[in-house]
Amino acid sequence: MLGTGSGYGWAILLITLVVRLVLMPFMLRQQKNMTEQQEKTRVLQPQLTLLQKAAKVSQDQTTTMQINGLMQDVYKKNGSSMLPRMGCMMMIVQLPIISGLYQAVAYSKDIANAKFLGFALGHTNLAVTIVATLFYVAQGYLMLLGSTPEQRKAMRTSMWLSPLFTFFISIVSPAGLGLYFLGTGLIMLVQQVIVTFVMLPAIRERLDKEMAETPPVQVVTPDMFNEDGSITSRAPMPSTMGAMESMGMAHPEHHDDDTTTTGPSAAELRARNAGKQHRE
Repeated sequence: MLGTGSGYGWAILLITLVVRLVLMPFMLRQQKNMTEQQEKTRVLQPQLTLLQKAAKVSQDQTTTMQINGLMQDVYKKNGSSMLPRMGCMMMIVQLPIISGLYQAVAYSKDIANAKFLGFALGHTNLAVTIVATLFYVAQGYLMLLGSTPEQRKAMRTSMWLSPLFTFFISIVSPAGLGLYFLGTGLIMLVQQVIVTFVMLPAIRERLDKEMAETPPVQVVTPDMFNEDGSITSRAPMPSTMGAMESMGMAHPEHHDDDTTTTGPSAAELRARNAGKQHRE
């Protein structure tokens, strides 16, 4: 419909625009959930820092289990989660489109021989690869720009995954597929601008008001830790360990022969059943 020559390139960009517009509401919702999770973690960071420091100096399994349980309680009692809801559905949805574009460019002579802005769609193009990669780098930079210093340490490595993936796929694929990544990167950059400069400030303002009205639950406090960061006996028992103790899992009884008591011995069972064996 767009004609020959550059029409194939514009058609690929049009397909990219349609796909990203369809996915954008789901992507924005996913990023909103992830941003809220990050902001809640920022508020809980003082408690998490104490537990993380205690975990580093922990020397026995029971104490480590207690620290992990308390960390879960910090998230749970404040309506948060240790695992952010990232999801991979958006990537799965795009796989058939990426595969279809690759095969269309690779096996259609008309598309492979067509040119767009002077370069052939059927051959690799370094300029398209670099521009597409730079869009993803800029998106990652904007993600770091809206995060806290603690979050940046954890995100610095992951922010390079998308640019490296885009560069590797584009440099070994026809420029027609690289054009799809270029258009996708541009739209995702615009989407990240919305998240960083519009959505994030609104979420922070709302959560700050909620925290002012309902302060976070203090599961652990500094007085529960020694100067070296180790946890003291004043620390509460996490709910997860309480359940394990009720089942006899957290503190098994050990004897001199280093065996674990899990129930009555065979002699005790025979004594209990001695009377039953003589019943009519």
